[in-house]
Formats: sequence, C-alpha cells, structure tokens
Amino acid sequence: MVRLGGAIAAITLLSVLGMAVSGAVANSIQGNGEAINLAGSLRMQSWHMASLFLSRSGGDHAANLRRLDDAVATFDATLTAPPILSMLPGTGGINLDADYRKVFDGWHQRIRPRFLATAASGAGALTGASPTEALLTDLGGFVDDINLLVKRMAQGTEAKILVMQQVLGAALAVTMLVVMLTIHLIHTRLVKPLRDLLAFTVTVGQGDLSVRTGFTGEDELGRLGRAFDAMSEDLQKLYQDLEERVERKTAELTRSNRSLELLYHSITRLHGAPPGRDTYLAVLRNIEAVLGLGHGIICLGDPDGDLGQAIATTMQPGDANPCERADCVWCHGTQTPRISIADDGRQLITLPLSDAERQYGVLIVDTRTGDPPEAWQLQLLDALSRHIGVAIGAERRVEQSRRLALLEERAVIARELHDSLAQSLAYMRIQVSRLQGAMTMNQPGRGDEMAGMLMELREGLSGAYRQLRELLSTFRLKMEGEGLGAALARTVEEFAARGAVEIGLDIDLGRCPLTPNEEIHMLHVIREALSNVVNHARARLVGISVSCNGDGPMTVVVEDDGVGIRKPADMHHYGMTIMEERARTLQGDIRYQKREGGGTRVVLTFQPSGRRSIPSSKVAP
Repeated sequence: MVRLGGAIAAITLLSVLGMAVSGAVANSIQGNGEAINLAGSLRMQSWHMASLFLSRSGGDHAANLRRLDDAVATFDATLTAPPILSMLPGTGGINLDADYRKVFDGWHQRIRPRFLATAASGAGALTGASPTEALLTDLGGFVDDINLLVKRMAQGTEAKILVMQQVLGAALAVTMLVVMLTIHLIHTRLVKPLRDLLAFTVTVGQGDLSVRTGFTGEDELGRLGRAFDAMSEDLQKLYQDLEERVERKTAELTRSNRSLELLYHSITRLHGAPPGRDTYLAVLRNIEAVLGLGHGIICLGDPDGDLGQAIATTMQPGDANPCERADCVWCHGTQTPRISIADDGRQLITLPLSDAERQYGVLIVDTRTGDPPEAWQLQLLDALSRHIGVAIGAERRVEQSRRLALLEERAVIARELHDSLAQSLAYMRIQVSRLQGAMTMNQPGRGDEMAGMLMELREGLSGAYRQLRELLSTFRLKMEGEGLGAALARTVEEFAARGAVEIGLDIDLGRCPLTPNEEIHMLHVIREALSNVVNHARARLVGISVSCNGDGPMTVVVEDDGVGIRKPADMHHYGMTIMEERARTLQGDIRYQKREGGGTRVVLTFQPSGRRSIPSSKVAP
C-alpha cells in the first residue's frame, strides 16, 4: 500500500507540476501579443510621420503640421505603453531591455527632435534635399531597430512557450513512466497475489488443506499470505482431529449398535421361550462374534452345594475350560464380576448369573489373549449375565408356579373326593358291615332289614356314581382362553340339554377385573347350582345373572321356578357344602333364599381381589 500510495502521489505531483508550469507560462505571456502588436505599430507610425514630414509644404500646411505633432505624441504614448514595458527586461534568455533602450534613445535623441522641430518651425524649416535624405536615412535605421525589438519580443514569447512545452513533455514522460511502473506494481504486487489468494481459497474450499500461498514478504499481502497459511494449517489440524473424532464416534456408534443388537436378540431368545441349551449356545456364539472374545461357558449350581453343571459351552479342546476340573467349582463364590488368570496365562472373565432373589451360576468367557478386556465389553457382559440370570430365575419361578398349581389342583381333587365320594363310600362300607353281620347271625325276621340295607347300598352307589360323573365333568372343565362369558354360555347349553330346562343368561361384568382362579370358582358355583336344579328342583325356567357395577362386589344369582330346595340331612348330597366352601375361598358369601312365586334363589357375592382395597357397600340379601 505504501508503494501504491507513493506512485499515486508521484503521478499527482507531476500533474500538479505540469499544471503549475502551464499556468505560470500562460500568466507570463499574457499581454505579449498586445505588446508585439503595439511594437509593430511603431513601424507604421514612423513611416506615417515620415509621410507627414514630406508633405509639410504642400496642401494644407498647418493641418499637416498638427497631424505630425499628433503622430509624434501617439508614437510617444505607444513607445511607453504598459504592455510593452511589462515585457521588459525579457524572458527565455532574450534581453529586450537593450533593444528597447536603443529604440527609445534613437527616438528621443535623433528622430523625435527633428519631427518636433519641423512642426515648430513651419514650412520653411529644413529646406533642401540633404536634411530630408538624412532624416529618411536615420528613420530607416530607426525602423530597423524597431523591427529588431519586435522580433526579439516574438522570440521571447516563443521561448516561454518552448519552455512550457519542454516542461509539459518532461512531466508527461515521467508521468507515463510512473503510470507504467504503477501498473506493473499493481499487477505483480496486488493483482497476481490476489488471484493466487483467490485460487488458494477455492482450493481450500474444495477440501485440499495442504496447499500454501508461498507469500513471505513484509508487506500487507505477505502478512495476509502468512495468515492464510497459518489458518490453512490450523484448519488441516482441526479437520484431521475432527476426522479422527468422527472415526472414533463412528466406531463407538457401530459398536453400540452391535451391542444393542446383541442385547435385543439375546433378550428375545431368553424371554421369548423357556431358555434351554440351544438358547444359551446361541447367546454364547453371539458374544464371541460381537465382542471379539473367546469361547464361553454357562455353569449353573446350587449356592449351598459344592458342585455345578455346565449347561452350555462353546469351548474347544485346549481351551482354558474351568469346568474340566473340580466339577465346575467356579460356579460358586462369584457374586461380582472378576477377572482371573488361567493356567495357560490367558484371562477369564467370570460374571454371576443372578436376579433379585438369588444366584444361579456363572458366565465364564475366555479373552483369547492376556490383555485385559475393555470397559464396554465388561459392561455388555454384565448386562447379558443379568438378563440370563433373570431368565433363569423367571423359568424356575414358572416351574415352581406350575408345581404349586399342580399341588393346589391335587388338593382340590382330594377335597372334592373327600367331601363327596369318600364320605359316600365310608357310609356304604358301614352298611356293608351291617349287612355282613346280619347275614352271619342268620336270625329269622331279619330279611326286611337286610332288604332295606341293600336298597340303601343301591342308592348310595347310584349317588356315588352320579357324584363321580359330576366330579369328572368339573375336573375336565377348561376356560381355553376365551373368557368367562363363553364358558358360561357353554355351561348353559350343557345343562339345558341335560335336563330339558330353559335357562336364561344375563352377564354384565363392566370393568370388573377377575383372576383366573376367581373365574373358575365362580363357574363351579354356577354349575353346582344348575346341577341341583336339574337333579332336584323339577324346574322349567332358570335365570342366571352375573353383574359387577361401579365399585361394588361381584353378584351371581341363580334362580328357578321349581319346588324349592333345602339342605339335605343324608350323607349322599354335598353340592351345597361344596358351594359354601368355594364361596369361602373367594372370601365371599352364599345364601339360599325362597323365590317369590315358588322356587329357589341362590345368591353369591364376593369382592374381586383387584378391588379389595376399594370400600364396598353391603349388598342386601
């Protein structure tokens, strides 16, 4: 910028200098033309006075003398005119003062006195040829001096113009030189570097951060080039750092995605179906593939025992298999993840398989090398081990629930048999013993008694057979996942076909939650009530109503138009006893009421287990 500023200042200075010289020269030659014209008119005036001098004796003599006197005065005025005096002493090396002094002296000393003497003396003065010839001769030399003065005045003016031309020419040449140098400077020091910087920015914009400007000067563009180079270098380092960070983040995201996929597939396998050896083997193979670790083994054992059992393993001969010795003793004593060293120097990762209740075993994975595993590998293995432990615990709890359900079902069967068939068979055993005793005594008159005993045995067997059929029907009853309404509909169809009774069903459960156990007990109570109606009531119409509205209890009503029922006193009828037992199991109440117009009304009320925390109003009988 300093160079460009100097060049512009030089061009400006030369321009100002040229204009100043032109102005000065123009100012100096101002009026020279008028002065040259006045000086030139002196020649004409001289010859005019000469003509008046020669014509002084002819014509109007007095008038000619006056005109001569006026011409002399005009010449004096012209000779001392300001334009002529302003050109003295002269310019451009021309000395006009001497030439003017010569004309001035010649006029005042030689020419003017003669003309004035002639004008004063009148016509008779200066008679003869010699004075006139002498005057004309001097006048000719005087005019030559005037010619020389005019010539010198013109030469002086031309000299000034020539100086101006020379100065302007020199200024123009120097200006052109400075302009060319400035153009070269702008091209080499500004345009070309700016073009290179522009190309540099385009290259950097295209992603090539290895380019450099190459400008190392101390001027502005040099500092700008160094700044661009530093910026490009910093951008290159930053871009490389970002690339490395992106690569690391990409690798971490890829690893996280694979880890999530491993967790998803493992959880799907473990919780989608009861886990077995194939499921555990698939999980171990996925661990090897995703984590890049060695073979693994899943060992289960009893925490109170000393032995364990490898239920799944991918280890090969030659691996550091801990279960090949001490009968999987590694299954115990590992409540937190730990890393141990095998006999061959490789590291083994041992993680407990447990849930919130207890520990079931361990997961052991070989690292293949002696290097410790990374943190993310341990975290993923820990998560997988917890899911495996939860799956094992859930399976064992399901198995335990199945056992409890089986035991409960066996207890129900035993209670049903004890409350019905067992008591009937015990009663018939007593009757058989009485009959055997009567037959042994062989007493006369005991035939009627024995016939009565046989009749009671026959009735007891019929009742026991009927009870057995009812129990078999009850034991075969299944909900089949279709809901309580469908099961009640099938029950209504069954008993309507069995006893030729018209049975109506009205169900309004609302949003009343019932457990499967509650549904089964309620269904058994309804079946037992329908069985009593079909076998004993001799009814034609039966109505069943199941309702649960608002926050109140569940209400089941079975009513018929039969002869009515009462609790029997003999030992062969246990239906009402069984219904009361099931009502107590439901923590409810069952009542037997007389129906208006005849018949019986059985009412079962209980609070569903899902609503037992909600206060319920007492239902009127």
